[in-house]
Amino acid sequence: MFDKKQARLRRAKKTRAHIRYLGVYRLTVNRTPRHMYAQIISPTGGEVIAQASTLDATLRSGATSNIEAASSVGALIAERAKAAGITKVAFDRSGFKYHGRVKALADSARENGLEF
Repeated sequence: MFDKKQARLRRAKKTRAHIRYLGVYRLTVNRTPRHMYAQIISPTGGEVIAQASTLDATLRSGATSNIEAASSVGALIAERAKAAGITKVAFDRSGFKYHGRVKALADSARENGLEF
């Protein structure tokens, strides 16, 4: 039987394997119908360096499931990554299409100093 989540994770496998081969920091994005989440994960995959989401108190005041909220998460993750000394990452969209909220988060992170 076809399962949407399994299909998305299957699509994400190849990207994650390639990023692990490169040995760089990974900007991982997850979206749900209500929230957006972003994490910067170490090259070994065992440590989260920085994280941001619409659950943060600073971002929770407005809507949490639209493009504006996603772009504010992108700006926040870029700020926290720069504070941790990370400027170059690989973008892991987790099998989601690169449009809408995922694209808004990526564009905002690029505008605020992350390179990928």
